[in-house]
Amino acid sequence: MFRDISFGQYYPSNSLVHKLDARVKLLLTILFIVVIFFIKSYFGFMLTAFVLVVIILFARVPILSVLKSIRAILFIVLFTSILNLFFIKEGDVLASWHVGKVLFEITKTGVHTTIKMVLRLVLLIVGASILSLTTTPVQLADGVESLMSPLKLIKIPVRDIAMIMSIALRFIPTLFDETNKIIAAQKARGASFDTGGFFARAKAMMPVLIPLFVNSFRRADELAFAMDARCYNATDKRTKMKKAKIGFGDVLALFFMLSFATVVLLDRYYFATVGITIDYWIFGDLL
Repeated sequence: MFRDISFGQYYPSNSLVHKLDARVKLLLTILFIVVIFFIKSYFGFMLTAFVLVVIILFARVPILSVLKSIRAILFIVLFTSILNLFFIKEGDVLASWHVGKVLFEITKTGVHTTIKMVLRLVLLIVGASILSLTTTPVQLADGVESLMSPLKLIKIPVRDIAMIMSIALRFIPTLFDETNKIIAAQKARGASFDTGGFFARAKAMMPVLIPLFVNSFRRADELAFAMDARCYNATDKRTKMKKAKIGFGDVLALFFMLSFATVVLLDRYYFATVGITIDYWIFGDLL
């Protein structure tokens, strides 16, 4: 059930993307998330997909490992698609029918809005999954700690926050594996998780959630004792075995993503104002 969720899982490789500084990858991921919400044209989504494909090829990560992350949001995508498709009434009516006294209409604007919403969600999840697939939890925690270091001036426990984040990311795959084991054990005892309605399936998950919570608290307790036995503390005097350095590859990656962001912003704010639409050049009267 949870075998196809790739979020929080690291794919080891010796690629250029894996070698990038974690701080740079975090900043570029944030830039990507911000930029994708500025996209309004199909050209922008096509460009974003091309950029992600290029990054995946350079990262040497299997495409299937990246696409598995989309399965986790399929329900959200379908639900929001139905809402946008039937509740947006603007534009030309493409189809309409009555169900009792209720009129359902599908408009041209609703179709385009739904398609763009689905593309935005899918590309957003794929972009975020690349970060987790190419960066270890320890590197992510160190990157977050370094980026948040100015907050130490106002007495915010940055090291504690970074450690909590590192532990959380580390145990996401472990919790998924444990959930699969519990589900397999319950199925062996005759439990069914694929039959019945929504409430029946939710009720069937109770024998899974209870042992999962118990095991999670047990793991947290064991981890706390292990850290205490090793005299761990998140003081400012701690040192690092490997110190992160910004290299030439990081500068190239930053230039690449800034170029992508510039094209997206030009497409939205410049080309539209001068009457040039790249979508019309590509699709003609289809839109």
